[in-house]
Amino acid sequence: MIFRQLFEPLSSTFTYLLGCEASGQAVLIDPVVNSIDRDLAELQRLGLTLACTLDTHLHADHITGALHLKERTGCRIAAPAMERLPCADVGVVEGVPLMVGSLAVQPLHTPGHTDSHFAYLLGERVFTGDALLIDGCGRTDFQNGSAAELYRSVHGKLFTLPDEQLVYPGHDYQGRRVSSIGQEKGRNPRLGQGRTLAEFEQIMAGLDLPYPKFIDHALPGNRLCGVCPDDLPAQMQAYCGRMTESPQG
Repeated sequence: MIFRQLFEPLSSTFTYLLGCEASGQAVLIDPVVNSIDRDLAELQRLGLTLACTLDTHLHADHITGALHLKERTGCRIAAPAMERLPCADVGVVEGVPLMVGSLAVQPLHTPGHTDSHFAYLLGERVFTGDALLIDGCGRTDFQNGSAAELYRSVHGKLFTLPDEQLVYPGHDYQGRRVSSIGQEKGRNPRLGQGRTLAEFEQIMAGLDLPYPKFIDHALPGNRLCGVCPDDLPAQMQAYCGRMTESPQG
């Protein structure tokens, strides 16, 4: 398998490129709209054809690159079936692998951050989106999130994977790139270290997080598989790859 981990610094998002060496087909997990030129250049450099994009959930902190990548490459768009997105070509459900050449990507429904969140398992790697981060997890206070559901998702599905399974998260804000199931079980301060459900619910209830600054633009755009709004405020233009000049020119 060909594998690349790509980082978008504005939203601290990881995009993952998985390529089948035999067929030359590839999938991009969680592409970001302002980084599609980078992704296409990497695909070209590796001699791969983009077969589909695959999102872990409807993102609140960035807009997916799925629609623009489809327009530019003819690839399919895969997204959680629960969202019933008219723009998606493939509805992802647990138990039905997504085939990309010889690669069989196994979807794991991991609700809690959002109700339709999925992680994706392939070989020695698991791509956990926002359900499980390195020493952390995504918030659970919007998009039908639930601390109890997230605890059950992580402990019932992700923490049952082998300790040596490599964890590739959807984000990291401290320059880290990869963890493992064993490491997260042993030291994740929210979900590991033997935390009980009651303790986790108390931790999440006490976070007192601010309202997500980009959510009102991201969610409508992501329900259309990656449409940037025309009324995006100037200070947020970079989220869609639109760079504005400073007042000084």
